[in-house]
Amino acid sequence: MQKFKVHFKPQNKSIVVEKGTDLLTAAIKAGVAISAACGGEGLCGKCKVSIGRNTVMACQTLVESDLSVDVPKSSTESHAAAKHESEDFTKGVISEREKGLKLAPIIRKIYVELSEPTQDDNTDDLERILRAVEAKIAHARISTKLSNIKHLSENLRDNAYKVTAVIAYEEGLVEMLAVEPGDTTDRLYGFAFDIGTTTVAGQLIDLNSGEILGTRIAFNKQSSYGSDVITRIIYASNPNGLLTLSKAVLSNIADIIDDLSDSCRVNLSVIYAAVLAGNMTMMHLLLKIDPANIRKAPYIPAATQFGPINAREVGININQRAAAVFLPGVSTYVGGDTIAGLLACGLPDNPELTLLIDIGTNGEIVLGNSEWMMGAAASAGPAFEGSGLECGMKAVKGAIQKAEIDQNFITKVETVWQEKPRGICGSGYIDILCQLLKRNIITKDGKINRSIKSSMVRNNGVNYEFVLVPKETSATGKDIVITEDDIENIKRSKGAIYSAIMSLLNKVEKKTSDIKKIYIAGGFGNYLNIENSIYIGLLPDIDRNIYEFIGNSSLAGARMVLLSRDLASRADAIRKNVTYLDLSGEPNYMDEYVASLFFPHTDMGRFPSAQ
Repeated sequence: MQKFKVHFKPQNKSIVVEKGTDLLTAAIKAGVAISAACGGEGLCGKCKVSIGRNTVMACQTLVESDLSVDVPKSSTESHAAAKHESEDFTKGVISEREKGLKLAPIIRKIYVELSEPTQDDNTDDLERILRAVEAKIAHARISTKLSNIKHLSENLRDNAYKVTAVIAYEEGLVEMLAVEPGDTTDRLYGFAFDIGTTTVAGQLIDLNSGEILGTRIAFNKQSSYGSDVITRIIYASNPNGLLTLSKAVLSNIADIIDDLSDSCRVNLSVIYAAVLAGNMTMMHLLLKIDPANIRKAPYIPAATQFGPINAREVGININQRAAAVFLPGVSTYVGGDTIAGLLACGLPDNPELTLLIDIGTNGEIVLGNSEWMMGAAASAGPAFEGSGLECGMKAVKGAIQKAEIDQNFITKVETVWQEKPRGICGSGYIDILCQLLKRNIITKDGKINRSIKSSMVRNNGVNYEFVLVPKETSATGKDIVITEDDIENIKRSKGAIYSAIMSLLNKVEKKTSDIKKIYIAGGFGNYLNIENSIYIGLLPDIDRNIYEFIGNSSLAGARMVLLSRDLASRADAIRKNVTYLDLSGEPNYMDEYVASLFFPHTDMGRFPSAQ
């Protein structure tokens, strides 16, 4: 087979590939991250690159000769790292719960000074150290692995029988992970991770003090293979697809671990645990478990629980005997990230009716209190992450996150990091829709008003669009617009979230007025305007004071499990107490969904403040 060299600029990376290889595949092999929300199906148009004067889609262009390829910023924006030194947007109820949390990490160290064996005391070395440790933790029996026994005798004698036992509490069991020479109790660390479809977030934690040493957030490298779980499941069915997707997210984890351990001067050998939370598809892909049945009726995953696994076995490079703990899920579409969120906000302990909403690519919603809980997943799609829209982008530099439209149809925008506008992120779209409705630029069914006489409203040859930022003032040199197709996508996404909330309430015969607290989780929620969200029909029109943003509750829950054995042991009990409502089989769900496909709703009585 003939081979050719492809050079990518400005990354200055080259790769030799076989003739007929598409440029997206070549870029991935070369380590060049190019956005491909549709998974390389040629549908999203996000993977545009330049060859000479020609602009082409990388996934649809085959290598037929040696090439030099220019990759524009617009094709790589979803991979730009978003780093936060300490802020992880944890706030409100989570901060209060953490203040009252008794520090009892799932990993602890116990220093022991053992008596040396004599003819009168001929207890074997393993029994000798286990008895000493058991006496200090008041536990009947501790297990350990063969690897600890092999060199135990040498370890004890070389260190005058003064050693530190590393103890792990796992699902009601206690295991001695390692035996270290001397007193190493002052060096004990762990990682908490939220493995999201869009982003991967990690924190390095000092397990002796509970202090967060640093936080890092980066866009999930799997986005080169699709923006949502379905396109990634499809990609995983390709030869080596599952391995490729696993490597991509493990690379995210490795980058975060290396970055934080270096900056905090913590050696990898003293990091003994990683607690991970994520949806079922992300967990399957990370662990290289075939997720194919997740998208096939009756939608059954291979597992919703993953017992503690050696971190190195998973591919997480910390202490060679460290544990990787995965929070359990409820069902195919309500995963460990939801259980983490419930632990973080305390919904299972609240006697009053409470709602947890995690707005993301897969909107997960739980309604309930301390006696019962019911959960559902809304197929919101990636629109709220800025994907699949004409000028959509993630919340990175230059993304429009707030907007106002005046009476002359001129838009004033606020962007992330106050950069020149490059596109629109999810919170920006909500503001824009609200403004378009208030200025009567769009009708309640989402169509742009053709009677408006303004250069901001125009026919693009397919349908109508509204110009938010003219090309003269944008960072891309192109108009930033919102099209009727964009509006339709967002309308369906907001409808999915709202109708899922109403279906849960209907199922348990409750009304929106019965809800006493609503927690909104996820990075998207940090920039969400409640008034505007209600105005377009995304959230119920009820007392604004009961709404509370809680940030990344998945990461917070993983961190709290790392620091609290009590919470770690409660995760499975909470999982068992959540009843999953499959909306696809719920008779009234489709009626609710269709009724929500207007702004704000076909029943205006539900949204009195928007009238």
